[in-house]
Amino acid sequence: MFLSRLGSLNALEQLKDNGALAEILGAALPSADTVGRVFALIDSDTLRFINKKIYSQLKRNKALEPPAHGLTALVLDGHESECSDLQKCDGCLTRKIQTTNGEKEQYYHRHVTAQLVFRNWSLLLDTETQRPGEGEQAAAIRLLERTLKDYPRGFDVVAADALYCNAPFINFVIDAGKDVIVVLKDDRRDLYKDAISLFSGQPPGSIIDDGKVVKEIWDASGFLSGTDIKRPMRVVMTRETRRIRRHLDKNSDEPVSELTSTFMWVTSLSSVRANTSAVVTLGHSRWTIENQGFNEMVNHWSSDHVYKHDPTAILNFWLLCQTAYNLFHCFYWRNLKQIIRHKHTMLHIARLVQAELYADTIPEQPP
Repeated sequence: MFLSRLGSLNALEQLKDNGALAEILGAALPSADTVGRVFALIDSDTLRFINKKIYSQLKRNKALEPPAHGLTALVLDGHESECSDLQKCDGCLTRKIQTTNGEKEQYYHRHVTAQLVFRNWSLLLDTETQRPGEGEQAAAIRLLERTLKDYPRGFDVVAADALYCNAPFINFVIDAGKDVIVVLKDDRRDLYKDAISLFSGQPPGSIIDDGKVVKEIWDASGFLSGTDIKRPMRVVMTRETRRIRRHLDKNSDEPVSELTSTFMWVTSLSSVRANTSAVVTLGHSRWTIENQGFNEMVNHWSSDHVYKHDPTAILNFWLLCQTAYNLFHCFYWRNLKQIIRHKHTMLHIARLVQAELYADTIPEQPP
């Protein structure tokens, strides 16, 4: 269902007459209700083990190339997969929302996902559910503990957004023997104010111009700022100016406008282990879990569809979708020739997979 991106258990049930599926299963295709009920009973660790086997095989085949700077990042981020004003289960989180008729409760599910970022692609690794009454960081710590146990040498740096810019999380990563890089915003007043005060009085330490974006970068170490972080931290700030050009203007040397954005990160990486450019690249790699992770899974894989409103089933369907996502990317990047990838998009190849499923259900002679 996930590999062919059918989008629902009912769509899968329509393939009950598919001979190829029957041959694979060795029995009749289960009903949508049966699949949903079974997924609420499956041990999630068995699905995680499948993903671990995929990673091990890719690693053994040397298919996972580290980035140019040599450091593999594990990106953590939270995602809300489902919300409802009516349906509620034991695993639902609750919040108050304002409506035209006053305040009411809304029920939703949220989880934290881990993704490995490599040179040529990214791999969705594992997911942990956020439980009622706890914050996202608690789920992230459980996920990180399991990831450190299952993939102790799989990554070098943990990357996260500004929510994780606090002493307990940073100290946990440091104690685990890994480096950390998190987004720094003005809600961390002491560290942010110290960094801005230092950088505002000096020119950028380096400027990188790749023809599309000009990056002015400031880099300084030794920040403590009265926090409980166990070691002095390093802060990197970049002011990036992107050139916007007219598409129909033959004179491409004159930019129509410029868009400037400022980014700041706090990291435990030393200047010896990662130079300024590497820190900026690692900081921006956090976006892969949004672009090549949640965005693609939701819009193209129907991962947010509620196949069964049960906390275990929701987690298991998400984990299985991750496995399908990883397998499809393995097939696309490692099995297909470059000329095929250049000619056809991933979405086109996915539709061919779906067409193969339906082709077996079409009679030779139309009725």
